[in-house]
Amino acid sequence: MNAQPKNASHREEYFQELRRCRILSPNSEWLTRILASWCAGEGALPDHLGLGAERFDELLQLRFPGFEVDGTAPSGRKADFSRMLEREDLVRLLRGYSVGESPERDWVVGILVAGCLGDDHLWQDLGLWSRADLSALIGQNFPELSALNVHDMKWKKFLYKRLCEEEGIYICRAPSCHVCMDYHKCYGPEE
Repeated sequence: MNAQPKNASHREEYFQELRRCRILSPNSEWLTRILASWCAGEGALPDHLGLGAERFDELLQLRFPGFEVDGTAPSGRKADFSRMLEREDLVRLLRGYSVGESPERDWVVGILVAGCLGDDHLWQDLGLWSRADLSALIGQNFPELSALNVHDMKWKKFLYKRLCEEEGIYICRAPSCHVCMDYHKCYGPEE
């Protein structure tokens, strides 16, 4: 099937087509959902899912053989990593907590970092279908990092908080999260 830009109602169609041709792996379900949403123009991921053309083609060949899609984001989103000075820091953070090394690990890291450029919750920017999907993906690939999120902080905020903590930077002025007037911005429902 050639993926052409369609409206968001076609996500399920893409999902079913991708499921038929995918090669199972620990991340196959989440990668299928991300790619199906991206093909339907959902989420905030840019061209090539933010991976670059070579890695994007590698992802398709190794995990979704037979599924052909142009690397141009149907949503029209373009990567603007120039406004993301912490890109390499996020890559380093995620790789430092990842389980093993593989092309799949690099795809997941690259997609997560590209998703951090979006303006919504990370699971929405990635095109995942729920916060539980994102929590499972992070738990599978970065179990120690996942275990550190003991208070269920929103994932994008948590990643940036971890970056600050690892740099020894503590910018929050509240003595604890529970007394902060912005508590609901970091914790609480996302759906």
